[in-house]
Amino acid sequence: MHPHLHTKDNTACEEIMTALEECHERGFLWKSMGMCNDTKHKVTLCLRAERLKRSAANREAAKIKRERVKAMWADVEANS
Repeated sequence: MHPHLHTKDNTACEEIMTALEECHERGFLWKSMGMCNDTKHKVTLCLRAERLKRSAANREAAKIKRERVKAMWADVEANS
């Protein structure tokens, strides 16, 4: 089960997600026979790559913020 696919965070996967939607629109039998599995796997890989990019960016931002707070506390302790 995927989260909402068409969001601002997943714009790089737009083409693959559209292909999956088109495959699903072909009908239940098409999906149940596993004809969309390849495309779904590609969507999963793309979403994972995007999530890893966001995680790395968030981790870097948190590191910068943590260093800034640490410097502020060092300044407070030095001036107290």
